[in-house]
Amino acid sequence: MNEGDASVAYETIRSLVRAAIAGGQTSGAVVCIGDSERIALHEAFGFRQIEPRPVPMTRETLFDLASLTKPLATGLSVMKLVEEGALEIDQLAQHYLPSFRGEGKENITLRQLLIHTSGLTPDNALADYLDGQAEAWRRIDQLPLLGEPGTKFRYSDVGFIVLGRIVEAASSLSLDQFARERIHAPSRMSSTGYCPAEEPRGRAVTTERRNGEWIQGEVHDPRAHALGGVAGHAGLFATSGDLATLAQSLLRSWRGEGSLPLKPETLRLMTADNTTPEGHRRGLGWDKQSSYSSNRGTELSEAAFGHGGFTGTSIWIDPEQDLFVIFLGNRLHPDGKGSVNSLAGEIANLASAGRAQESR
Repeated sequence: MNEGDASVAYETIRSLVRAAIAGGQTSGAVVCIGDSERIALHEAFGFRQIEPRPVPMTRETLFDLASLTKPLATGLSVMKLVEEGALEIDQLAQHYLPSFRGEGKENITLRQLLIHTSGLTPDNALADYLDGQAEAWRRIDQLPLLGEPGTKFRYSDVGFIVLGRIVEAASSLSLDQFARERIHAPSRMSSTGYCPAEEPRGRAVTTERRNGEWIQGEVHDPRAHALGGVAGHAGLFATSGDLATLAQSLLRSWRGEGSLPLKPETLRLMTADNTTPEGHRRGLGWDKQSSYSSNRGTELSEAAFGHGGFTGTSIWIDPEQDLFVIFLGNRLHPDGKGSVNSLAGEIANLASAGRAQESR
């Protein structure tokens, strides 16, 4: 793709995002597109906060990543422990959490948790989390399954909460400490973590109200919030720049040019196809192509892996095209009514088509 073609593609992306903001789909957004060596587009649009007063979005804005936590904190942590021999993907979860048994849960493997075929409920009652962490774990351990492990795809926050516990059991560290020390800090992701401190919390997006107060720099997800802000399914915060740094590291590792945050063979294991009984393609912690991947668009290769988040966030990485597409929106502000999945998919399509022309 020549410079003129690229300019047209990026101007189309800018127009799409501005139209989405004008239409109330999101208060603002940051888009970052690039490859393993360079950033082609990195721009902020709109506002990170409209109420109680407007504050412009910037490239340094911190986002509540919601379910991007699943691959970017929990999934990468699990795979780092697999790489080190502390966990085995096809081992039973009960091997690491002896209390996680009964109702068929003793037959669930780590792989089934990672690809959402464990049989666990998508979410248990919020009331189960309101009496402290120990009681929350006890109630999860008592949950009945909705079906036999391995027989049906059910996207499950509970499964990733369990995986977070497994990381802690295998490492003797809290999930947030392990992810920070073993994944994010070595990958030079300086603004990434759970429960952000005063700086960078002050530059975080504002989402919705909780108990009459605007939420800024605190996790939006109610179960993660009840668990103190740290959970396997939600709670991670990051900037677009940090996510771009990680995406570039993963692209380089994929082609054998680095080992951060995972060695190439571990990353390929993590991103290989696991086909569910319904035909969804999932990686270990990553989405590849499923009923949840409308933010993927239609033009990425089958090697692409990524994930979306409830707050309006998505990341897709395509090693065959040497491409990453990051869309961080703030769809929940101010009224929780925004929607950006189709927008993120359109942006991915434009980025992918442009990359294909460039490589001709």
